[in-house]
Amino acid sequence: MWFTLRSRINKLTPAQVIVAYYLLAVTVATILLSLPVAHKQGVDWNFIDAVFTSVSAVSVTGLTVVNTADTFSTTGIFLLIFVLQFGGIGVMAVGTFFWLLVGKKIGLKERQLIMTDQNQTNLSGLVNLLKQILLLIIIIEIIGGITLGVYFLGYYQTWQEAFIHGLFASVSATTNAGFDITGQSLIPFSHDYFVQFVTIILITMGAIGFPVLIETKDFLMNNKRSKHHFSLFTKITTLTFGCLLLFGTVMIILLEYNHFFSGMVWHESFFYALFQSASTRSGGLSTMNVAEFSTSTLLLLSGLMFIGASPSSVGGGIRTTTLALNILFIFHFARGNQTIKVFRREIHEQDIIKSLVVTIVAVFMCFVSVIILTLSEEHTLIEIIFEVASAFGTTGLSLGITSELSTLGKCVIILLMFIGRVGILSFLFMIGGKEKTANYHYPKERVIIG
Repeated sequence: MWFTLRSRINKLTPAQVIVAYYLLAVTVATILLSLPVAHKQGVDWNFIDAVFTSVSAVSVTGLTVVNTADTFSTTGIFLLIFVLQFGGIGVMAVGTFFWLLVGKKIGLKERQLIMTDQNQTNLSGLVNLLKQILLLIIIIEIIGGITLGVYFLGYYQTWQEAFIHGLFASVSATTNAGFDITGQSLIPFSHDYFVQFVTIILITMGAIGFPVLIETKDFLMNNKRSKHHFSLFTKITTLTFGCLLLFGTVMIILLEYNHFFSGMVWHESFFYALFQSASTRSGGLSTMNVAEFSTSTLLLLSGLMFIGASPSSVGGGIRTTTLALNILFIFHFARGNQTIKVFRREIHEQDIIKSLVVTIVAVFMCFVSVIILTLSEEHTLIEIIFEVASAFGTTGLSLGITSELSTLGKCVIILLMFIGRVGILSFLFMIGGKEKTANYHYPKERVIIG
């Protein structure tokens, strides 16, 4: 029986195995978060809520049908922190860490899984990549936890409470999980710019992409910085990430100037806009009730959540490089160029095809989800669009309808969160199976387009 099971597993593609691992992580998370010791007394905890919360944690989304602060005990909070690591860093990163601890050799099969999970294109150096990712994320979380913990001594009565809140806030921000144990996200710190600034940095470090962090670390540690060359991925990702952050901030200020920001001083408006622009990309934390924004701003935020974070990061969505390649493709196509050149490099045709496939499938999937939810739920269209974009982008922001969703509605959001975490390409490859090479071709014929 064991031999038969192992042979079946070996026949699976890396994408199928990765999806299976994430399903296993959801199962383990459901069991851990359902333990009686994880809850406060008198908490009503059913199976669908357990699965929803577990998928939200593994996908580091933050959408929840229960109040985290009122539901989980201190033990439950630490279990939730543990689960967030699987979602944030990735199941293969955490799995590789345990494999190395027990002395297991990382073979070709494991390296293929790591390559799929981290969206890499080369098998070489993958184990070292995961070691650096683990080290960097843990260091960032510890530094963030200590910084916020010390600062929170002025907010909470005991040092234990201050550091628990500091650690959880650091892990939630770094993994872009969007969970909070204040019961009000970061609304209690809506005028504390230090907490907001630290949180924005943590969110950015988690969402900008692990390769970017590693290359930045190598640059800072390199004595010959003038000779250091950043990869094309880092250049495109950083530029797109920064432009989206600036674009979101400016647009929120303009759209809410005579609405939510009316009567506010400039620094209040700026930090509200900056934080929401940074967090909407995948962070899921908020310094205000986003339902107070106008419909136009909510649509803007939905678009930012749909785009999401960068590839090989803690976030979901179509990812920043997908957006960048789509824009570059349209620009060069309009100019009649046959190839796309940027930063003295030429983009591979396969990457252009992937970016278009990801965008088309994501739009179709979210469109179908919106239609299903409009039929099953009694909420406004903008509330449903916002919820769908938040789930797919693994962001976690909501207009307050998550706990009111029907069982069908919760299942739709669960599926979106899961696909948002594993990625569109992995999800498609899971369905399609192994890549096939055509051994014959038909005559080509042109088709009228546009």
